[in-house]
Amino acid sequence: MKKIWKKIAVVTLAFALGTGALAGCGKKDSQSSKATVVVGSKNFTESQILAEIYSLALEDAGYKVDRKFSIANSAVHTAIVNDEIDLYPEYTGTGLLSVLQLPLETDPQKVYDIVKEEYKKQFHIDWLDYAEANDGQGLVITTAVSEQYGIKTISDLQKYATELRFASQGEFDEREDGLPALIATYGPFDWKSSKVYEYNLRYQILSSGEADVAPAATTEGQLIEDEFTLLEDDQHVWPPYNIAPIIREEVLEANPDIAEVLNQISAKIDTETITELNAKVDVEKQEYDEVAAEFYKTIK
Repeated sequence: MKKIWKKIAVVTLAFALGTGALAGCGKKDSQSSKATVVVGSKNFTESQILAEIYSLALEDAGYKVDRKFSIANSAVHTAIVNDEIDLYPEYTGTGLLSVLQLPLETDPQKVYDIVKEEYKKQFHIDWLDYAEANDGQGLVITTAVSEQYGIKTISDLQKYATELRFASQGEFDEREDGLPALIATYGPFDWKSSKVYEYNLRYQILSSGEADVAPAATTEGQLIEDEFTLLEDDQHVWPPYNIAPIIREEVLEANPDIAEVLNQISAKIDTETITELNAKVDVEKQEYDEVAAEFYKTIK
């Protein structure tokens, strides 16, 4: 009889261990009732910083986080659709134009409403609240030239284009939302000269005096430097690229408090803030995770 009870005990223990292992496959942390969340990022500084801030906030909320950062920009949408990651920071303009391939819109709320509805319908992905921060397309000019000609807006730039040297990246001249969009709205830009340079060398080219104007993203860290001036898009030719966490519907339904956790982060991120964070990495050469941790301490 003792042998029979011993066998029953062994079988019961084995079953308990087996079901525990299966629970781990459901992304539940064996030490906690909270799930493991797979956070992704694109392969550039800003996305990495934001993804790390999201990760720290989720860990504070009791989640275990699996970080899968630096995914190629062209592959990150596929990664979330294929359940390889659960969430990552995305841009409303990217969702509208690159993923959904819908017509250009310039109103931030309208763009957000469109991508929120279509992502839910097509991909079962939810957009959480978008941040004030707008990492959009822009044009940067040297401050010296800006002051020399009184150029503060793209309309001003168009008037003085014949006096200015443009540092192009080639693709910008052809892309629908690049130079063609500018010309359609502002009129022709008859540059004094236009040469194609490697994208990562733009600020070096401007600093060295080889060119006067270049395409830019509106939250690039180099824009904190006094020698550069970001021009105002006064005719609103470009769509907004507000930052927002996007998350798989299934994950959010199982863990609804994630929305509150990440929405609180988005409420703290404006354009000036993210530009300064980018500068700490790209200009001051700090590590992105250290920059994210330092910032998170100030807002949690």
